[in-house]
Parts: sequence; C-alpha cells; structure tokens
Amino acid sequence: MRATVGDRIVVASGVVGGAVRDGVVISCPHEDGSPPYQVRWSDTGEETLVFPGADTLVQHDGGDLERARAPRPEPARALAWEVRVSLVEAAGNTTAEAMLTPGPDVGSLRAVGHARKDPGDTEIPVIGDEVAAARALRRLADALLEQAEQDISNQTGHRAHVHP
Repeated sequence: MRATVGDRIVVASGVVGGAVRDGVVISCPHEDGSPPYQVRWSDTGEETLVFPGADTLVQHDGGDLERARAPRPEPARALAWEVRVSLVEAAGNTTAEAMLTPGPDVGSLRAVGHARKDPGDTEIPVIGDEVAAARALRRLADALLEQAEQDISNQTGHRAHVHP
C-alpha cells in the first residue's frame, strides 16, 4: 500500500454494522509512500498515526497539502436502516418474512419468501431457512426499488425505471 499527502484513507469497521472511518493523509514519513501515515479523521478531527491493514483503502487524489489540512465538512446525512428476517419452519416448509424499517422518511416494507423440502431430500432445516430468507430478501429489494421508482416518478412527473 502506498499513499501521499492529500490521499483519503478509508477504514472498514471490524464489526458488522460498525462505522466506516475516513480521513486525509497529512504526513507520510517515507518517501516511497509506505506506511505508517499521519491521518486527520473526518469524524473527530483527531490526528493519529495509522498502520493500515487489510480493511483499509487508499483513495489517491493528488496530494494537495492545503486541502489535506483544511477542515472537511461533516457528511450531510448518516442513516441506519434495519432489516429483520423472521423464520418459521414446520414439516419441511419454511416461511421467511423480511421487514425493512428505514426511518421517518420512508415507510416500512415487508416481503415474504417460502421454501419447501422435496419429499426425497434429507431434512436439513438450515437450507430451507437460507432459501426462504434469500427469497424474502430478494422480494424486499424489488419492493424497495419499486418504491424508489414511484418516488422518482412522483418527483419528476415521468415514469422512472431504476436498474437493479
């Protein structure tokens, strides 16, 4: 990994659902651009020495020191949408319900998926869970795209199509 002053560092969270952090390289002690890097984090303004790992991405953008030292604007929006999948299995049939609860700007969406064990197959409940959940999530994704198309159409006055 190589970076120069002004490059953006993005670090994925080590936990599911955790925050992704980003910052700007403000100092690079090695001429070849190898780590570590002095980074100013956009969320706190704190400057730390970073030894990037496999969860780190460097976005090269020209190495402008003044831009690197300038305060970065806070993100305009930060949201967390919750998706809950509930499963019920009985006699080789599994039903999954996927429910999206996005927040005040978007109404909740619900989708259902089913799976049925072939009578000749061995009973392995987790496979039915996976198939039913996948079908419910796929239908939920389609419903969300339909909602976006409808919102765009209402906003523009023209029929919209969002490519999946």
